[in-house]
Amino acid sequence: MIWHKLTIQEVMESVHSNAERGLEEEEAQKRLKKDGYNEMQEAERASAFILFISQFKDFMVLVLLVATLVSALLGEYIDAIAIIAIVLLNGVLGFIQERKAEKSLDALKELSAPFVSVYRNGEWTKIPSKQLVVGDIVKFSSGDRIGADMRIIEANGLEVEESALTGESVPVLKNEVPIMNEDIGIGDKVNMVFMGTLVTRGSGVGVVVHTGMKTAMGQIANLLQTAETMMTPLQRKLEQLGKILIVVALLLTVLVVLIGIIQGHDMYKMFLAGVSLAVAAIPEGLPAIVTVALSLGVQRMIKKKSIVRKLPAVETLGCASVICSDKTGTMTQNKMTVTHIWVGGKMWGVTGTGYEPSGEFLTGDRTVHPNEDKALMQILSFGMLASQAEIRMKASDYILDGDPTEGALVVAGMKAGLTKEKLVEQFSVIKEFPFDSTRKMMSVIVQDQGGKRYVIAKGAPDVLVSNCHDVLWDGRKESLSNRKHTDIQDTIEQLANRALRTIAIAYKPLTNEQGSNITQWEAERNLTLIGITGMIDPPRKEVKKAVADCKQAGIKTVMITGDHVMTARAIAKELNILPPNGKVLDGQTLSNMTVEELESVIDEVYVFARVSPEHKLKIVKAFQNRGHVVAMTGDGVNDAPAIKASDIGISMGITGTDVAKEASSLILVDDNFATIQDAIKEGRNIYENIRKFIRYLLASNVGEILVMLFAMILALPLPLVPVQILWVNLVTDGLPAMALGLDPAEGNVMKRGPRHPKEGIFARGLGWKILSRGFLIGTMTLLTFMIVYARDPENLAYAQTAAFSTLVLAQLILVFDCRSEKSIFERNPFSNPYLIAAVISSLLLMLVVIYYPPLQPIFHTVPIQKHDWLLIAALSSVPTFLLAGSLLTRKDK
Repeated sequence: MIWHKLTIQEVMESVHSNAERGLEEEEAQKRLKKDGYNEMQEAERASAFILFISQFKDFMVLVLLVATLVSALLGEYIDAIAIIAIVLLNGVLGFIQERKAEKSLDALKELSAPFVSVYRNGEWTKIPSKQLVVGDIVKFSSGDRIGADMRIIEANGLEVEESALTGESVPVLKNEVPIMNEDIGIGDKVNMVFMGTLVTRGSGVGVVVHTGMKTAMGQIANLLQTAETMMTPLQRKLEQLGKILIVVALLLTVLVVLIGIIQGHDMYKMFLAGVSLAVAAIPEGLPAIVTVALSLGVQRMIKKKSIVRKLPAVETLGCASVICSDKTGTMTQNKMTVTHIWVGGKMWGVTGTGYEPSGEFLTGDRTVHPNEDKALMQILSFGMLASQAEIRMKASDYILDGDPTEGALVVAGMKAGLTKEKLVEQFSVIKEFPFDSTRKMMSVIVQDQGGKRYVIAKGAPDVLVSNCHDVLWDGRKESLSNRKHTDIQDTIEQLANRALRTIAIAYKPLTNEQGSNITQWEAERNLTLIGITGMIDPPRKEVKKAVADCKQAGIKTVMITGDHVMTARAIAKELNILPPNGKVLDGQTLSNMTVEELESVIDEVYVFARVSPEHKLKIVKAFQNRGHVVAMTGDGVNDAPAIKASDIGISMGITGTDVAKEASSLILVDDNFATIQDAIKEGRNIYENIRKFIRYLLASNVGEILVMLFAMILALPLPLVPVQILWVNLVTDGLPAMALGLDPAEGNVMKRGPRHPKEGIFARGLGWKILSRGFLIGTMTLLTFMIVYARDPENLAYAQTAAFSTLVLAQLILVFDCRSEKSIFERNPFSNPYLIAAVISSLLLMLVVIYYPPLQPIFHTVPIQKHDWLLIAALSSVPTFLLAGSLLTRKDK
């Protein structure tokens, strides 16, 4: 099909779609099943079998398998079978971890997929773009990413940036007119839009003609292969740490083996012990546990309505020192309601809240019908005509489809008995000049039933009033004199002092010569001001507490808004964002300042009012130059540079454009500021949990190495046999370490300042904790062995079992100490049920290995006598409880 050549009617017939109702849902599902999802085909993933086999590629595991082969050749079949079983079990756990991480990331990808507005069953609804099918009717506007190849059936000032396909960065003006020339390039198909391109201005409606790999983007899919495996800064640090640990562990292992051989121990036994020790010493599961901890944390964040698109953001959240947040919808409810209307020198009050079209019009304390005032009905009518928003009933509730400001104007008109359907019968919109943040206004050209045409403009009062030559005053058109101009400015300030957002509405009759070819500049000059509406978007109830919590956490909250300075100041004071000496900067002042000048005062500024999205980039740079880690929110196309430049870019899940979402690292599902605070809390906790299990794993590994090293130096028999070391490494280290990743946040996590972004893994005394606990675990394990062995030198297996029990128990007690930066006594041990379950499981498995006869010869264990459990329990408690109250903990702090 040559889609660009066909008329709209021919296109609709070719794709078997209905312009009145769109596709029926049942038909759409049939097409989806037949044609598949509307997405690029990904490279084939490794199968579950390959993923499982990859668990055994680790160098130390390969060395262990060679050692197992040697055991079998030497006739040590029980050891060989035990080691193989442990390696397989370790592989299964690694496989489960990777699959869990993979599924978590898949779920994230699904959640962060762009959505499109599609017309099905006669209603507009939002669906993931991957569910689009040929024949779907889709609407799009400024900031949206086009979800499929479409033939345009309606265009209103529509401009699309197609550089991903054509390399041409200048947006292309689009229309719906058929093009007769068949052989033209993509850049010349101005009546079509293509998957992956961006709407930069205006709005439009199109019908889908190609999806998935059949789109123009699908034909050059290699250009879109942007998916990459992201390694977070923390994972990079851990990878470097792992390399260092491998070298240290191998050197210590070689030292242990050499000392053992020199002292007359069997070479094979020492070789196997050395390999087992190396495997135990190197926390090869650490990167996998980090990935799982991050992904599990991310899943928790999803439940709290924040979607992480980029894993490094999880770590960066803990460092945030400034949150620059939009006001509208993020700090407020985004349910604008007109409460005041000023027309021709009179102020009217309007009752009712939200989008329910019920309320009264008041002049003073008197209730009146708006029909009594012609100018009032005119501002209400023209406000509805210049708004694309619609109010619909859904499940006994009134739902807004469109912009909240326009929604407020529509609801105000509905309260006066007006309906869009009746207005459209009286006036037809023949041209639109969409709103943009630079000129801060929009306008439409309408034609009445008699053929007369008018310009209706709405926008920021300070901008719109400057474009007006006349004003409606007491029902008459009068020249906009200096006195009237002053009265209007006083009214704007009066409304702003009440924290109301003000929108001015003006009009202009057009002559017969001024047709639909009139330019935007001509249309929006020499207007007649009808009046000004004052509307409020009340603050969200939960934001005030969230702001207070952020302040306690050492995070400064900055409000950024396009609203009037007085409105911004009032809302900021109500939310306790603006302290008594805090500064408010407006957009004009900001424009006249260099980044350096802004830097010098920015720590005192808490509110930026009347700013355009372009100003946000300057604000981000100034805060960053002052050493802050900045979180910046945004929802529009123009917000994308600032979102991308910030340390944590945050986009809105409801009002955010696809461009803003793709530039961000975090999406707020509910557009709520309090969700940012929750995300920061969760981000801090994830990082702290990673520190916890690093502390636990490395301290345990240090203890395992030292017990063997000290035994060799003291010319003692091996206190642990190789299979016991491997068992401790798998069971005792693995399960509790994973449970630490699920630890709930400490009570003070939002009561301390942000973490410095350059803070090392071993900061805040972590290195000391690892070495001191590890040293004591190794010492106490060896002491248990020496006491029991000295009592009965003929029973080496009993002494080794006692040492094995002490090592396991010491590590299981240590895991509770790792839950707090201060002391084991700081936290309720039962507040993490996963940890309790992991510790009980590890204890039971230890007891099974010791007391279950079939396993005793495999693990070289014998039953422990009751009285020796007192010795084991006492010595295994020393590493944790001695340091919990000793002078050594001073260094921990």
